[in-house]
Amino acid sequence: MAKQADGITVSLAEVPNSTFKAYRGVTLIHASVARIRALQEDLTGACKWIHECKLQKLLKHQGNEAWTYGQFDTPWPVTPRDSVLHVITQEGSDGSLTRTLEGVPGYVPEEKGFVRVTEVKGFWKLVPKGADNTEVTYQVHTEPGGSVPAWVANKFVVDAPFNTLKGLKAAAEQ
Repeated sequence: MAKQADGITVSLAEVPNSTFKAYRGVTLIHASVARIRALQEDLTGACKWIHECKLQKLLKHQGNEAWTYGQFDTPWPVTPRDSVLHVITQEGSDGSLTRTLEGVPGYVPEEKGFVRVTEVKGFWKLVPKGADNTEVTYQVHTEPGGSVPAWVANKFVVDAPFNTLKGLKAAAEQ
């Protein structure tokens, strides 16, 4: 376990052929799956609670699929990153919701002043737990592209899930 605080547990895992670890954050949020889903689908608003998010927008929406573009602040001396994600949303018969995240770096041309994240693989899973409680799991592995010092990468894989879940929890429970 990499960090445990405020009801959030963050763990890391090695990924074969990658110098960057995958992260998983898990927490229980006192809100319904529908409430959390609505917060996630408000892309502009979600940027307020996603770690280091500078801008986020919808590129295309088709059925249960969405393509999103995001820009992220990074600590000096790392160049800010941007990413394009293909998000597939699936509803489970148990009321759960799974959003699969996959990076599609070539979907739109690269923006000046940003390094495009080359690979993103992960998911959000929202599972109802009794009346108005939802267990939220956020797991991602990223290849950030360009050059990233190990200390920045190692801090990011703990801070990203922790701060994102902490922000989502605060927004959902207010």
